[in-house]
Amino acid sequence: MNPPRVPRSITVFTRRNPAQTAAALERVIELAAEAGVEVRVPAAEVEKHGLTERKGAVLGADPAGETDLAVVLGGDGTILTTMRLFAGREVPVFAINFGAIGFLATVENADLDQGVRRALTADFDVLSLPALTTTAEVGDQLAVNDVSFHRRPGGRVAELAYSVRGEELGEVRCDGLVVATPAGSTGYNLANGGPILAWGVAGYVVSFIAPHTLTARALVVAPEDVLQVVNRSTEEFVEVTTDGHAACSLAPGQRVEVRFEADQALLAQVAGASFYQRMRDKFGRLAY
Repeated sequence: MNPPRVPRSITVFTRRNPAQTAAALERVIELAAEAGVEVRVPAAEVEKHGLTERKGAVLGADPAGETDLAVVLGGDGTILTTMRLFAGREVPVFAINFGAIGFLATVENADLDQGVRRALTADFDVLSLPALTTTAEVGDQLAVNDVSFHRRPGGRVAELAYSVRGEELGEVRCDGLVVATPAGSTGYNLANGGPILAWGVAGYVVSFIAPHTLTARALVVAPEDVLQVVNRSTEEFVEVTTDGHAACSLAPGQRVEVRFEADQALLAQVAGASFYQRMRDKFGRLAY
C-alpha cells in the first residue's frame, strides 16, 4: 500500500451528542484553516452543531463525496459508520476517541491538537481491514465489524442452522449468532466468549448468543469459505443486523450467506501503535 498523501481536503464526522464534540469540531476547522486544508462538513453535522459560514469550511458537503481523509470525533459506532461509508475507496479514516472505549480510534481526545496535526500532515500509517458481505433476498449489505442474527424480543428462541462450504455444521437453539471480522472480534463476539482475532488475521469468527446446548462452540472460518445461516424455525422470524444497523428479517426457512472481503476499509494508525498495545490499554483499564 502506498504511504498516505497529505490531504487537500478532509470530511469530518462527530458522534450523536454534539455537546461532547462541539469545541473539538471548531478546533479541527481552525487547525485545518491554518494548514490550508479544506474541511468538508456534511449537512447533518452542520445542523447538529448549528454551524455558520467560516473560512476554509464547506458546509453541507456530500458525506460520501470526494475527499482525501475522513476525520471522526466519536466512539466505535461513529467510526464504524464512517468506515462503512468509505469502504472500497482510497479514503483512510482517522479517528479521535470521544466514546467509551474507542478501540478503533488512533488518538485520545486529550491529544486532539496533536492528533489533528498528524492527520493534516499525513503523519500516520494506514491499516487495510476486511469486511463481511451478506447476501439475502433483500440485497447485499456490508459490515466492517460484524453481522448478527437475533431472535425477536418476546419471541421464542431462534433455531439457526449454519454451514460452511455447503457442509452443515449444526442446528442450534439460541438467542442468536454473531459473525465477526478481526476488527469486530473484540465487540459482540468477545461478549459471547468467542476468540479475539488479531488485526491482520485472514478469516472471520462465528459465535453464539446464549446457546441452549453445551456443544455449540465458536468457529474461526477461512477467508475463502462462505458461511450460510438458515432460519429453521417454523414460526419465528430472526432479525439480522450489520454493524448494529437493521439489515433484514429472516422468515422461517430463509437464509443469508456471509462472505469475507479483504481490503475494504482503511484505518489510520499512529506510527508505532500495535493491536496488542491497543488491546491492553483499552480492555486492561475497564472497570465494572
